[in-house]
Amino acid sequence: MFDDIAADPLVVGIVLTGSHARGTATGQSDVDVCVVTTGTRPRRRTREVDEFSCTPEQLADTSDTYMRYTFRGARVVLDRGGVRELVDRQATPTAEEARRWSRESLDGYVNFLYRAAKSDRDGHPTAAALDRAESIPWLLTTVFALHGRLRPYNKYLRWELRTYPLGDPWGDLPERALNDPAGQFSDVERLARERGHGDVLDRWGDDLGLIRSAYGRRR
Repeated sequence: MFDDIAADPLVVGIVLTGSHARGTATGQSDVDVCVVTTGTRPRRRTREVDEFSCTPEQLADTSDTYMRYTFRGARVVLDRGGVRELVDRQATPTAEEARRWSRESLDGYVNFLYRAAKSDRDGHPTAAALDRAESIPWLLTTVFALHGRLRPYNKYLRWELRTYPLGDPWGDLPERALNDPAGQFSDVERLARERGHGDVLDRWGDDLGLIRSAYGRRR
């Protein structure tokens, strides 16, 4: 299939993404392909292939943070000039991006834990459980951003941690996040302060004490 795509003179790059690129494909997996072209190509989506296209300029645009993980672990099959560098840039946050994401997501994580802690204190367990559940995306983004990384798609959390380990205590992060997102607060606070983001936490003032008392170290 790649030979047919490469025969198009307007195609400057072919990038294999998804489970086939990451070595996690099963018999049910389709082949995910990004075609970089200076022209236009209709999207092709079948049981076997999911092909989308973009221009070099679009591939250079890193503003869509969610889409960037598409290119983590991707394989550049064809490069007629600069495609590999653009793919690497998509998959790799700059230090400033990681810093900004760390601070934003850390604040969001603390916000939902604070809401959960108040609901627990006031006898509203369902509300508390919902707030803890809503804290999970913020937790995952925070942990990976503090390590200078993109948050993986949930499907590839295991692959990410196996291929690019974060080290202790994050090896079982998927289970910990799902089962007890609030219970990770002590480790997140420690790491955030080590990375220079203590001011984000300290802005919460006395409310931080409520979170610590409700969700201190549980391991």
